[in-house]
Amino acid sequence: MSKTLPPPSPDLGSAIVGLWRLISREDYDRDGRRCIDPIMGPHPLGVLCFAPGYFAAQFMNPDRTGTSATGPASSGANNSGAVSGYDAYFGTYTLDEVTGTVTVRLEGALSPANIGHALTRDIRVERDRLIIQLATTAVDGTPVTRTLTFARSG
Repeated sequence: MSKTLPPPSPDLGSAIVGLWRLISREDYDRDGRRCIDPIMGPHPLGVLCFAPGYFAAQFMNPDRTGTSATGPASSGANNSGAVSGYDAYFGTYTLDEVTGTVTVRLEGALSPANIGHALTRDIRVERDRLIIQLATTAVDGTPVTRTLTFARSG
Protein backbone atom coordinates (compact mmCIF):
# COMPACT_ATOMS: atom_id res chain seq x y z
CA MET A 1 0.00 0.00 0.00
CA SER A 2 1.13 3.56 -0.64
CA LYS A 3 2.75 5.36 2.26
CA THR A 4 3.99 8.87 2.82
CA LEU A 5 7.72 9.20 2.30
CA PRO A 6 9.92 10.40 5.18
CA PRO A 7 11.68 13.76 5.00
CA PRO A 8 14.45 14.04 2.37
CA SER A 9 17.93 12.92 3.30
CA PRO A 10 20.67 15.49 3.82
CA ASP A 11 22.59 16.29 0.63
CA LEU A 12 19.99 14.66 -1.58
CA GLY A 13 21.68 16.08 -4.69
CA SER A 14 24.82 14.03 -4.10
CA ALA A 15 22.93 10.98 -2.87
CA ILE A 16 20.94 10.49 -6.11
CA VAL A 17 23.93 10.66 -8.48
CA GLY A 18 24.73 7.26 -9.98
CA LEU A 19 23.20 4.31 -11.76
CA TRP A 20 20.11 2.73 -10.19
CA ARG A 21 18.38 -0.59 -10.99
CA LEU A 22 14.59 -0.89 -10.57
CA ILE A 23 13.57 -3.21 -7.74
CA SER A 24 9.81 -2.58 -7.83
CA ARG A 25 7.16 -0.40 -9.47
CA GLU A 26 3.83 -0.50 -7.66
CA ASP A 27 0.60 1.43 -8.20
CA TYR A 28 -2.08 1.64 -5.48
CA ASP A 29 -5.51 3.21 -5.71
CA ARG A 30 -7.15 5.27 -2.94
CA ASP A 31 -8.55 2.13 -1.32
CA GLY A 32 -5.11 0.50 -1.09
CA ARG A 33 -5.69 -1.98 -3.92
CA ARG A 34 -2.69 -2.69 -6.13
CA CYS A 35 -3.30 -1.85 -9.79
CA ILE A 36 -1.15 -3.78 -12.30
CA ASP A 37 -0.24 -1.74 -15.37
CA PRO A 38 -1.10 -3.95 -18.38
CA ILE A 39 1.52 -2.22 -20.54
CA MET A 40 4.50 -2.62 -18.17
CA GLY A 41 3.31 -5.69 -16.24
CA PRO A 42 3.69 -6.46 -12.53
CA HIS A 43 7.51 -6.63 -12.48
CA PRO A 44 9.07 -4.30 -15.07
CA LEU A 45 12.81 -4.00 -15.54
CA GLY A 46 14.38 -0.57 -15.39
CA VAL A 47 17.44 1.58 -14.98
CA LEU A 48 17.76 5.20 -13.93
CA CYS A 49 20.91 7.29 -14.16
CA PHE A 50 21.48 10.65 -12.50
CA ALA A 51 24.54 12.76 -13.30
CA PRO A 52 24.81 16.36 -12.08
CA GLY A 53 21.91 18.10 -13.88
CA TYR A 54 21.15 15.24 -16.31
CA PHE A 55 19.24 11.98 -16.14
CA ALA A 56 18.20 9.02 -18.31
CA ALA A 57 15.58 6.35 -17.62
CA GLN A 58 14.50 3.11 -19.31
CA PHE A 59 11.72 0.72 -18.32
CA MET A 60 10.57 -2.51 -19.95
CA ASN A 61 7.96 -5.19 -19.45
CA PRO A 62 10.06 -8.39 -19.38
CA ASP A 63 7.30 -10.21 -21.29
CA ARG A 64 6.80 -8.02 -24.36
CA THR A 65 5.33 -10.94 -26.33
CA GLY A 66 1.93 -10.85 -24.59
CA THR A 67 -0.95 -8.85 -26.03
CA SER A 68 -1.11 -6.68 -22.90
CA ALA A 69 2.40 -5.41 -23.63
CA THR A 70 1.74 -4.56 -27.27
CA GLY A 71 -1.04 -2.03 -26.78
CA PRO A 72 -0.78 1.61 -27.80
CA ALA A 73 1.27 4.15 -25.90
CA SER A 74 -0.35 4.80 -22.55
CA SER A 75 0.32 7.99 -20.67
CA GLY A 76 -1.41 8.67 -17.36
CA ALA A 77 -1.49 12.04 -15.70
CA ASN A 78 2.01 13.21 -14.71
CA ASN A 79 3.56 10.27 -16.52
CA SER A 80 5.33 9.39 -19.77
CA GLY A 81 3.89 6.94 -22.30
CA ALA A 82 5.25 3.47 -22.97
CA VAL A 83 5.33 1.97 -26.46
CA SER A 84 4.88 -1.80 -26.78
CA GLY A 85 5.93 -2.42 -23.19
CA TYR A 86 8.97 -0.12 -23.33
CA ASP A 87 9.53 3.42 -22.07
CA ALA A 88 12.69 5.50 -22.30
CA TYR A 89 13.46 9.18 -21.89
CA PHE A 90 16.27 11.55 -20.92
CA GLY A 91 16.87 15.20 -20.19
CA THR A 92 17.69 17.59 -17.40
CA TYR A 93 16.48 17.78 -13.84
CA THR A 94 16.23 20.22 -10.97
CA LEU A 95 16.07 19.12 -7.38
CA ASP A 96 14.33 20.83 -4.47
CA GLU A 97 16.17 19.40 -1.49
CA VAL A 98 13.85 21.13 0.99
CA THR A 99 10.66 19.51 -0.30
CA GLY A 100 12.35 16.34 -1.61
CA THR A 101 11.07 16.73 -5.15
CA VAL A 102 12.75 16.34 -8.51
CA THR A 103 11.44 17.90 -11.73
CA VAL A 104 12.62 16.19 -14.90
CA ARG A 105 12.40 17.93 -18.28
CA LEU A 106 12.25 15.46 -21.15
CA GLU A 107 14.59 16.46 -23.98
CA GLY A 108 14.18 13.09 -25.69
CA ALA A 109 11.69 10.26 -25.33
CA LEU A 110 10.62 7.05 -27.03
CA SER A 111 7.13 8.51 -27.37
CA PRO A 112 7.44 11.79 -29.36
CA ALA A 113 4.42 13.21 -27.49
CA ASN A 114 6.49 13.22 -24.26
CA ILE A 115 9.31 15.44 -25.54
CA GLY A 116 9.29 18.75 -23.71
CA HIS A 117 7.21 17.54 -20.76
CA ALA A 118 8.21 18.50 -17.22
CA LEU A 119 7.32 15.88 -14.60
CA THR A 120 7.64 16.38 -10.84
CA ARG A 121 8.05 13.52 -8.38
CA ASP A 122 8.84 13.01 -4.70
CA ILE A 123 12.33 11.54 -4.32
CA ARG A 124 14.18 10.07 -1.34
CA VAL A 125 17.28 8.04 -0.65
CA GLU A 126 17.03 5.56 2.22
CA ARG A 127 20.31 3.77 2.82
CA ASP A 128 21.00 1.97 -0.49
CA ARG A 129 17.55 2.60 -2.01
CA LEU A 130 16.26 5.44 -4.20
CA ILE A 131 12.49 5.87 -3.89
CA ILE A 132 10.42 7.93 -6.30
CA GLN A 133 6.72 8.50 -5.76
CA LEU A 134 4.12 10.26 -7.92
CA ALA A 135 0.41 10.68 -8.39
CA THR A 136 -0.74 9.39 -11.78
CA THR A 137 -3.58 7.44 -13.33
CA ALA A 138 -3.89 3.80 -14.30
CA VAL A 139 -4.64 2.89 -17.94
CA ASP A 140 -8.37 2.87 -17.10
CA GLY A 141 -8.15 6.39 -15.58
CA THR A 142 -8.17 5.32 -11.93
CA PRO A 143 -6.07 7.71 -9.80
CA VAL A 144 -3.10 5.86 -8.31
CA THR A 145 0.04 6.54 -6.35
CA ARG A 146 3.07 4.99 -8.06
CA THR A 147 6.12 4.07 -6.01
CA LEU A 148 9.34 3.11 -7.78
CA THR A 149 12.12 1.63 -5.68
CA PHE A 150 15.66 1.38 -7.06
CA ALA A 151 18.88 -0.16 -5.73
CA ARG A 152 22.26 1.38 -6.49
CA SER A 153 24.00 -0.51 -9.28
CA GLY A 154 27.75 -0.85 -9.45
